[in-house]
Amino acid sequence: MRRLFLFLPFFAFLNYDLPAQLRIAMVGGAHTASVNETNSLPDWDDLKSKYSSRTGVHFGFMADLQLGVNSRVYFQPGVILYNKGRKFSNTYDTTVFDYSSIDASQYVNYIEVPLNLVYKLPIGQKVKFFIGAGPYLSFLYNGKEKTETFLKTGKVVTVENTDLPVGDGPGKYKTLDLGANGTAGIEFGKIFIAANFSRGLTDFYKATYEGSFRHQSIGGTLGIFLGKPVELDPGTKDKDKDGIPDAKDECPEVAGTAITNGCPDIDADGIADYLDKCPQQKGLGKHNGCPATDSDGDGVIDDEDKCKDIAGLKKYNGCPVPDTDKDGINDDEDKCKNVPGPGRYDGCPVPDTDGDGINDEEDKCPGTPGRKENGGCAEIQKEIVEKVAYAAKRIQFTFAKAELLPESMKVLDEVAEILLKSPELKLEIEGHTSNEGNYNANMKLSYERAETVRAYITGKDVEASRLSAKGYGPDRPLNMGNTPEEKALNRRVELKLSNNYK
Repeated sequence: MRRLFLFLPFFAFLNYDLPAQLRIAMVGGAHTASVNETNSLPDWDDLKSKYSSRTGVHFGFMADLQLGVNSRVYFQPGVILYNKGRKFSNTYDTTVFDYSSIDASQYVNYIEVPLNLVYKLPIGQKVKFFIGAGPYLSFLYNGKEKTETFLKTGKVVTVENTDLPVGDGPGKYKTLDLGANGTAGIEFGKIFIAANFSRGLTDFYKATYEGSFRHQSIGGTLGIFLGKPVELDPGTKDKDKDGIPDAKDECPEVAGTAITNGCPDIDADGIADYLDKCPQQKGLGKHNGCPATDSDGDGVIDDEDKCKDIAGLKKYNGCPVPDTDKDGINDDEDKCKNVPGPGRYDGCPVPDTDGDGINDEEDKCPGTPGRKENGGCAEIQKEIVEKVAYAAKRIQFTFAKAELLPESMKVLDEVAEILLKSPELKLEIEGHTSNEGNYNANMKLSYERAETVRAYITGKDVEASRLSAKGYGPDRPLNMGNTPEEKALNRRVELKLSNNYK
């Protein structure tokens, strides 16, 4: 196993001219870890319930850096060893399989670096509630994959790998993972308790099939701050404790605000009380801190309001917004002032490109006239459906391979010609096999045959976006598959046409 060793100059903060104070905490706790996996495997909806979470622990160090003398916001970076991964367990029918159950685990361990911003709210003399969030970086440390297969003979086959492959290829793990996390809890002096949630934003693993694999964890943390906090530079004096150094404070004996240079401002209008003629009422500088009159109550003072008796908007100098066609879009932004239309079309009606009476937002075939009951698309001609269905029956492959026989290519040329003449059509290619042989091999062969057909038709200048290939293996037989003839019928490729509206 190639390990990634991480070194962070964490305690370099101690030599930094801090804006407030810094504390270092030792943290640890327990959590449940799981993996959010999405893929297009045909049986995934049944299979994903077989995966479960892993119980893990985490421990490490965290910094607590206050972002200002009186600030309630703190920056909390950390270095934490984290257990992540998942478990799998499933039972199988021994009349079909040679094994009765499979238990597996996928354990991955990281050195995680959270970078959180936390807001702390005092709820007592020494008690604070806090809540925060931020991104995290995780560096792969080590891991283990283990599979136990319980054969129906009673024997157990165990496969274990503690040297996880890393890189970008199938079956490999990424050395770097990026995610987001949140935290909330209570701080009691030097001790705090927190609930944590995190979720990956990137895939930490690449399987041999297409899918997304992202970590998720939820748990609790206990933290203990070590030693005494590093305090402010003692040379910075602030007698009234308002966060403004005395050297810049025009009222150093009385707490004030930054906007009034440290002087009180009771009505919070940005004008210091000693200059404010109406210190109990929010006002304007040009009125010496007193409020201006606003007859129509629209927030635009009378000396700037061109419609003093009618409420309007400031952008129209206190007058109402004009809207000739009453579509909710003012005339300055409406490209069709006399015809109502939605905002996404700048006030103009929704277009109908093909002129079939169905606007483009409701028309599934906006470039081809059609009927409303078909979503604006034309009906697929019965003759075309029959031709494609007949062609599907003549597609043949080399035995047990996804290699087209020469006589099949002429058949697929006819299908490609139909699609080129009817650009509104789409084609779904389904591969099917009999129930003979290995199930996984049949699933793979059925998909590869469907994909071979798709690739051949695409090579005839048919847009790839109009074609899809799916392999169902033996899962959708036409019959019981007991006789050679029935099994031969089940080994097939089906071509299914659809219109854009479906």
